[in-house]
Amino acid sequence: MLLKVRKSRASGRIMVPGSKSHTIRALFLGALAQGKSEIRNPLVSSDALSAVEVCRTLGAKIDHLEDRYVIEGFGAKPKTPLDVVNVGNSGTTLRFGVMTAALGEGYSVFTGDDQIRKRPLDPLVSAIKNLGAQAFSTRENGMAPVVIKGRLKGGSTELDSVTSQYLSSLLINAPVIDSDTEVILTRLNEKPYVDMTMWWLDKQGIRYENHDYRSFYIKGGQSYNPFDITIPGDFSSASFFAVQAAISGEEFILDNLDMTDPQGDKEVFAILEDMGAKIKTQGGSIIIKGDELLGREIDMNAIPDALPAMAVAGCFAKGETRLVNVPQARLKETDRIHVMCEQLGSMGADIEELEDGLVIRRSHLKGCRVNGYYDHRVVMALAVAGLNAQGETIIDTAEAINVTFPDFVKLMSKSGADMSIHS
Repeated sequence: MLLKVRKSRASGRIMVPGSKSHTIRALFLGALAQGKSEIRNPLVSSDALSAVEVCRTLGAKIDHLEDRYVIEGFGAKPKTPLDVVNVGNSGTTLRFGVMTAALGEGYSVFTGDDQIRKRPLDPLVSAIKNLGAQAFSTRENGMAPVVIKGRLKGGSTELDSVTSQYLSSLLINAPVIDSDTEVILTRLNEKPYVDMTMWWLDKQGIRYENHDYRSFYIKGGQSYNPFDITIPGDFSSASFFAVQAAISGEEFILDNLDMTDPQGDKEVFAILEDMGAKIKTQGGSIIIKGDELLGREIDMNAIPDALPAMAVAGCFAKGETRLVNVPQARLKETDRIHVMCEQLGSMGADIEELEDGLVIRRSHLKGCRVNGYYDHRVVMALAVAGLNAQGETIIDTAEAINVTFPDFVKLMSKSGADMSIHS
């Protein structure tokens, strides 16, 4: 599908959808609990639906009602899947799912789409083996498809958590292993996502020790309780509207956002404010109005998902913007560092690629045909660029938006954006 965008003004009030990261965590914790849980205001998108199907495949009963999921868990005793488990495009679901499957007795095979089969999994596979289960990549390349056979026994493992999803998977699943688990980290990126996982563990009263993010000790033999929770809004999705306001001089009121929530991408608002945007919080809403932005150096390690949007912001900031310390952005759905450099460059951006990020200078963008590479965040970032570029921008693979934000185009259009989807 194609997304056609022309320069236009967009402003107004947006109800930000539920957080993808919280939704997927809630689904797996509900599956691991014994009893019935309710997840209100969940994100309903391709990634979240992949998590629903994987949890069902492992034995959870999940009903999708109008505004919530009702999930009856399997109490840390997953069943052996009847078929190969396909996670679609969801890396979080893959990383959480393989560890949950290792709690069972039988063989499970996990795969996904073309992008998933190119994303690294080897550190988590090694950790699963170190903790007593079996795991191997069918192509012996450390990527899906991967075969898992439980049961996890606990013990000690080192972990290179180049993505926080590896550590979060261990933290979620280790409490229900019979014995204690020690995780010694050789690297940890994206710390706020681990904080989010600990937020859930703390709500459940799970016993664990965090030794300054260098190692974790998780008591075994614990259990999860059923819960009833409302999913907060997604700061990652909100960042596209925030950047649009910041670079255009317009104003958005973004509802359903809680600045006390542990989501890392809330930092985008502080960064944009530091660059010159006007930010005000009001209850569960954030009001952002654009003003002249000044470039700055931004450490993106904790917020890699914001790199595409912030690369666009850099194109409209006076001086130079440096997005640094985010090499893991190359390991997402696409190599986002290279792709954003390439595609914004084709629109006329003064941009260059670093090993661990990007350097962007104020630019005058011109619309053209660009490639979204089936990456939802790349497509949405390029759409924001197109709203502020001369002429028309045509973005292919626009169907990727459904991975995290199916209503993106509808909400932008209702706000005045000249933006439409075409087959």
